Amino acid sequence: MKKPKRRISPPRMNRRLSSKRFRLLRTIRRKIKKGLIHIQASSNNTIITVSDFEGQVVSWDSAGTSRFKGPKKPTPYAAQTATRNAIYMLVKQGMKEAAIKINGAGPGRAAALKSVVHSGVKLSFIRDVTPLPHNGCRPPKRRRV
Repeated sequence: MKKPKRRISPPRMNRRLSSKRFRLLRTIRRKIKKGLIHIQASSNNTIITVSDFEGQVVSWDSAGTSRFKGPKKPTPYAAQTATRNAIYMLVKQGMKEAAIKINGAGPGRAAALKSVVHSGVKLSFIRDVTPLPHNGCRPPKRRRV
C-alpha cells in the first residue's frame, strides 16, 4: 500500500489568506520581488516585520501571535516560528531578495536570522541597527537603603 504524500500546511496566521472563503484577500495580493525584513528582538518578545522598499508593511508576525505565551515567548524557537510565519506567504508569492535590519539583543535574534537564511531568500545585506548611547543621559543617583 502506497503512503500518501505529506502536504505542507501553511502557518496558522496565514491560513485565512490561503483559504477559498476569503477570495477578496487573495486578489489584493501583489507580487513583491525585493523586501526589507525588520527583526526586533527584545528580552520579552521577537517581532518580525516584512516591508517593501517604499516602507509599506506586507507581512508581520511575533512570538506572541504565534501562540507562545509567558516564559516561552522570548525563546529562540518562538522567534524561529514567528519568522517562518512572517515570510511564508512572501516566499510563496515570489520574493527572491531581501535585506535584513536587526534591532535589539534578545535571545531570539540569531534564531530569527537563521530561519530567514534557510527560507531560500537571497540576502543583500544584514545590518545591526541597535541604538547605542554615546554617554547620553545621566544615570539615576545611587539607591540608599
